[in-house]
Amino acid sequence: MAKMVTEDAGNDDYALERVPKDARYGWGTVALQRFGQVSALSQFLLGAAIGFGMSFWDALLALLLGSVILEIVAIMTGIIGQREGLSTSVLARWTGFGKYGASLIALLISLSLIGWFGVQSGVAANGLVDLMPALPAWAWSLIIGLAVTVIVVYGFKSMAWTAYITVPAFLLLAGWSVFSELQRHDISRLINEEPPGPTISLAAGATLVAGGFIAGMVITPDMTRFNRKASDVVKQTLIGVTLGEFTVALAGILLAHALKTNDIIAIVTSSSGFIGTIIIVAGTLKMNDWNLYSASLGVVNFIETVFHKRVGRGTVTVVVGVFGSVVAAAGILDYFVGFLIVLGVVFPPVAGIMAAEYYVVKKWRAELSGSAPSLPRKEPTWVIGTLVVWAAAVLIAVVLPWGVPSVNSLVASVVLYILAGKLGLIKGTSEHNVTQPPLHEDPPLLENVVKETK
Repeated sequence: MAKMVTEDAGNDDYALERVPKDARYGWGTVALQRFGQVSALSQFLLGAAIGFGMSFWDALLALLLGSVILEIVAIMTGIIGQREGLSTSVLARWTGFGKYGASLIALLISLSLIGWFGVQSGVAANGLVDLMPALPAWAWSLIIGLAVTVIVVYGFKSMAWTAYITVPAFLLLAGWSVFSELQRHDISRLINEEPPGPTISLAAGATLVAGGFIAGMVITPDMTRFNRKASDVVKQTLIGVTLGEFTVALAGILLAHALKTNDIIAIVTSSSGFIGTIIIVAGTLKMNDWNLYSASLGVVNFIETVFHKRVGRGTVTVVVGVFGSVVAAAGILDYFVGFLIVLGVVFPPVAGIMAAEYYVVKKWRAELSGSAPSLPRKEPTWVIGTLVVWAAAVLIAVVLPWGVPSVNSLVASVVLYILAGKLGLIKGTSEHNVTQPPLHEDPPLLENVVKETK
């Protein structure tokens, strides 16, 4: 029994319960992972996408607008996760969506993150097949996906150690690669020239930036539940997002202008050779572990809610990781830009509703906060008013002919939810008793798992 409890703690990472105070980390450990998320290979891809279709200054403005959106969303949702110690999919039950609405969010987020998992693995595989063609791209996709799966199975601490290695390696090697290439070009000319590809509007560019990481901001509680203080959430968000967007993505913009392409593999490997391979692998590992981690949390919550079965996060991680690897091998990278645009309007209202409920309407706030260290005894099942607000916010973002769709959907969701709350339209259809998970006595230490395995 002792062995089983320790293994569950090591692999489960409090998937359906609050993270206890003694299992939390200093802000530096969490901040490094946040920075690793935002400064990953995907930001090169994003920078190249907008740089290929925008002038440097328009692309810079799009980065600024998109980054502000991301930081606001991350801080709003991240502080909720830090205070309550719960993942996004569990928090959503008491922050406006109810039991089944939260399971719907968990499913959508998991599907989108599996898509990101496929995108990242596909990028890395395409690079590796160019440099080491002994294996085809689909085989490299499977290898990379399964390697990330092994890391994520052991949870937050294993991912932290991965960050200690991959983040410095990625930044140093990518920085060297970018510097080497840009030395060959006149920077002032790159800054002032017209975009090399089909023109992208400012609104579309900002939506690409925000949409490119909006799912990551909505699931911020999955990470910040391991933080000790709200101020830590603010610091790591401002530093991580700002530096991540304005270093890696900005480099991608300049390189797209310099090389006249949005092909990220051509950009990274143009002058790097074997170093380019390390850059690709390091960037993929650090981004993809959080995609898979949060996807596994969402699936665990969905299965527990819909099928009333409790499954281990480690087991789910293996299943989702294999599935995501197969998706990568199938070539999901081809649908990258359209994927970002869809995310840019669908997910901001989720964060807006959660924040509006927790900070303003507060229909379930007292019950949620007052139940710690357990979960509330009851939870609403369906909250129809919330689903209507969500759909309306997405519709507004789609039909409005002006502004940035991501901002429009976010602001609309906050305003509409607060208005619905003041009018008494936010109500749960019924109250459902919550099955309390057993509280773990030990923090999720990887060393304990290894020790017990031996």
